[in-house]
Parts: sequence; structure tokens; C-alpha cells
Amino acid sequence: MIPRTLETEAMDTEEEARDYDAMDFADVNALFCDDFLGFVGSLEGARVLDVGTGTARIPIVLAQRSPVAKVTAIDLAAHMLAVGRQNVLAAGLDARISLELKDAKHAGWTDGSFDAVMSNSIVHHIPEPQEALSEMARLTKTGGFLFVRDLCRPKSEDAISSLIASYAGDPTKLDDEGKRRYPRQRDLFIASLRAALTIEEIQTLAHSLGIPPARVSMSSDRHWTLAWRK
Repeated sequence: MIPRTLETEAMDTEEEARDYDAMDFADVNALFCDDFLGFVGSLEGARVLDVGTGTARIPIVLAQRSPVAKVTAIDLAAHMLAVGRQNVLAAGLDARISLELKDAKHAGWTDGSFDAVMSNSIVHHIPEPQEALSEMARLTKTGGFLFVRDLCRPKSEDAISSLIASYAGDPTKLDDEGKRRYPRQRDLFIASLRAALTIEEIQTLAHSLGIPPARVSMSSDRHWTLAWRK
């Protein structure tokens, strides 16, 4: 088993924010939002929280897919949020998406403040993920929905190499869509895989918070998803 190697909790320089925003996560973000909506159903009148929003690409996709969606999105990185605000304004969604600088581990709202809490790819950034997941569960109202997705740490170096070849490729060549895979994207992906939790680790963590481990499952060859109605 590959040991967990932590990476930076907050990517908080202007260069990091721009580099991250330039990466092509369109398909992954769209699938996340579709799966979230399929789990939650109608967002009419719902208070939605996005934890670790980065540059706000997921709230934008969600609001575009659901005309009634209103999202509060938080992140610990000020530069990420600055780019996110530009993205929200460019999408014409500033009336339905609000961005706030908050720590995912201590957001500060009262218990059960949100009808649905969602988070994509933030858990692997947290040194003690239980703090962030516990806070997300606390903020989810009784009867509400918690939907969390992140990378799953591979069990071997060969498995990491296979995923890199599939999703980061050779950075010196163009892919079938004519897009260049940059070393920065590849290196961040490798670091994130090494910092991620295994499915067994996240199931154990969920159990400690009173969430049935069965609510955590592999949702792709590289992601686990926690989908729980509180």
C-alpha cells in the first residue's frame, strides 16, 4: 500500500489559481453536477453549500443546469476566490452564486444551515480530513443531503502510472482533441493521487461520524463518492 503523502492545503498564489483554472475539468465537473442533481433532486428553495470551491467552476455548472439553484461557495484560498468571482461574473450568475473566504474545517454557520452540502476534490488537501467531513455533516440539516467526491489513492506505483497515462498522458504530445498535456497538470495530478484517501480509509472515517460506510463507493476508476441523506 502506498503511504499517504500530504500536499498543500490551500493553493493560494495568483499563479496557482490561474494554472488551476486553466486546467480542463469540464467533463469531470459536469458529471459531478449531474450526479449531485440526480441524488438530491429538486433544488427549489434549497440552500446549497459548495465546500472547497476553488475557482467556482462547479457552482457555475450547477447553476447553469438548475435554474433554481442558489449556491454559497467557500474556499480558504483568496486568489482562487478572486478568479472564481471573475468566472461567476462572466457567467452572469452573481445573483445566484456567492463566494466567501472560509475554512472548510470551521465554517462558522450554525448546525443544519444548509439543505445540501457538496464538495469535490477538497478532502485530499486536508491533513486531518475528519475535521472537514465532520463540519460538512454538521452543516447539513436533518433530512438534507451530503455529497462529497474525491480522488482515491491507488494501491501501487503501477496503478498510479496507469492513471497518469490515461488522464495526464505524455506532456510533450497533443491528445486526440489537440490539447497539450502540460507537466504542471501531470505533477499536480500525481501529488493529488498520493495525498488522497483510500476507499477503506474514507469508509472508516464516515463510520466514525455516524455515516454508514455503504454510503461511500467507488464512482470511477479514480474517484470515491460519499452520498448520504442525513
